[in-house]
Amino acid sequence: MSKTKRGEFRANDFVVYPAHGVGRIITIEVQEIAGVTLELFVISFDKEKMTLRVPTAKATSVGMRVLSSPDVVDKALTTLGGRARVKRAMWSRRAQEYEQKINSGDLISIAEVVRDLHRGEDQPEQSYSERQLYEAAIERMTREVAAVEGLDDAKAAQRMVEALDKKVAA
Repeated sequence: MSKTKRGEFRANDFVVYPAHGVGRIITIEVQEIAGVTLELFVISFDKEKMTLRVPTAKATSVGMRVLSSPDVVDKALTTLGGRARVKRAMWSRRAQEYEQKINSGDLISIAEVVRDLHRGEDQPEQSYSERQLYEAAIERMTREVAAVEGLDDAKAAQRMVEALDKKVAA
């Protein structure tokens, strides 16, 4: 099993780890931990200044995946232009759902959170917790769009703003 996981991910590849977003595999190393020899992906998340070690055998089961394809990115950008689907549930329940979508690592789900929490110029201010979730979703989506399309974060953010502005104009 470890051989197939290792074949799927290589050093210097960008990967998405659900709880942390886009990172780069620095190396694949073997370490002895508690008397057990493990093969590990060493993943660097530059923005957070964090390094994560994931056992190669567990990579898929923890949700680690390769970057989305360009057509999934296009679908996510199209999602941003759709109508916001805000449920009438209590904010705490909606916030939990948004948090789950952000931490799922699924680009389309993250785009739905951005779309639902986006506020136009003519709309009321967001609460602190809404703003926190919105910014987390924007950050995750920006990094993946940037990595897939080979852009810097600013250009990727601009693409997202343009997609959101289409929603406002509609």
